[in-house]
Amino acid sequence: MQQDKHPEYRPVVFRDRSAGYAFLTRSTATSDQTIDWDDGETYPVVDVEISSESHPFYTGKARTVDSEGRVARFERRYGEAGRGSAGSGGAG
Repeated sequence: MQQDKHPEYRPVVFRDRSAGYAFLTRSTATSDQTIDWDDGETYPVVDVEISSESHPFYTGKARTVDSEGRVARFERRYGEAGRGSAGSGGAG
C-alpha cells in the first residue's frame, strides 16, 4: 500500500516581529522554534517579514507615486536644455 505523501497540517503561529503581531492558524509550515500561546498550548512559530499588520496596502499607509512631482523635479534640475538637446539628434 502507498504511504500518505501529504505533509502534516497542524496549528502554527505566524509572527510579524516588525509589527509585534502574531496569529494562530493551521498550516503545513514547519519550524524548530516554538511559542507558548494564550490558550496554554505550545505551537511551532514561523517568523514572517510582512503580515496584514505591517503591509502598506492593508494598513492604509501606502505611498502614492507622484509622477507630476518627478516631471517638475526633472525640469528644475535640467530645465529646457534637457528637453531640447535630446531631441535635436545632431542632423544638420
